Amino acid sequence: MILINITKHLNTAEGPMEAVFNLSIGSGEFLTLFGPSGAGKTTLMRCIAGLETPDTGRIEVAGETWFDSDRKINLPPQKRSVGFVFQDYALFPTMSVRENLLFAAETAEQKKGVDELLALVELENLAARRPDTLSGGQKQRVALARALVRRPKILLLDEPLSALDPAMRAKLQNELSLIHERMGVSTLLVSHDIAETVRLSERLAAVERGRIVRVCPPMEFFSSQTLSGKLQLVGEVLKIEEDFPVCVVTLLVGSSIVRTVTAAEEASRLTIGEHAIISTKAFNPILLPIHEPKETP
Repeated sequence: MILINITKHLNTAEGPMEAVFNLSIGSGEFLTLFGPSGAGKTTLMRCIAGLETPDTGRIEVAGETWFDSDRKINLPPQKRSVGFVFQDYALFPTMSVRENLLFAAETAEQKKGVDELLALVELENLAARRPDTLSGGQKQRVALARALVRRPKILLLDEPLSALDPAMRAKLQNELSLIHERMGVSTLLVSHDIAETVRLSERLAAVERGRIVRVCPPMEFFSSQTLSGKLQLVGEVLKIEEDFPVCVVTLLVGSSIVRTVTAAEEASRLTIGEHAIISTKAFNPILLPIHEPKETP
């Protein structure tokens, strides 16, 4: 069990903000922090990892106190059993894939486990390659394996798949789910992607302006949105164009570009780069199957 009860003063684009985080994560649970940019999600993860220091409060992991402002306890990052995966991989460019993992190992037992992790992320054949010769998906696999080398008590994932194309992102989501199931490590993910959150998470913690406002299963959270449409699609807002008296909004839904017309008032609540839900009340679809080409043996 991971118990977090901390406060932290933040300077945001909207001015000073006091973040107050109260959260518990079960042993082996996969929980996602979901909310707008600047809400404090990454700050919470950095406080857990010891990369930032809370102003007050306590962090306890599996019965061990990592931070306690009253007792003046603040374990340095290297003393915390944490695996951290960033969006930008943070791999050592002059080291091979195997060397990146061996560098993270502290004990002989952990070094022996490197080949097992390489097999787990399907990189055995690339172990001698350097990061600059790998694809984005392969680099992220290396970063994930390296974060697991020390068998951490908690795995922190800060939007690790957001820079990947939709097909690779979906593939790595499946692999991440399988790895989590096999390793059984408590996992905390920061994501803005609704599909990713639903696919991977057991629970969602909604974060708004430095507060965790709700914790529940992802489907319960998203299905409770005040929408009356029969069809709902989630897309990333790419462009907002005024075409008086309405606005034309372009979104990326999966791997498809969708343009829709909306009122100017509704468009004003949208932000380019963020996700939006398209809801329609009247819908009479024609469904056509897509026949994927089969691999030849």
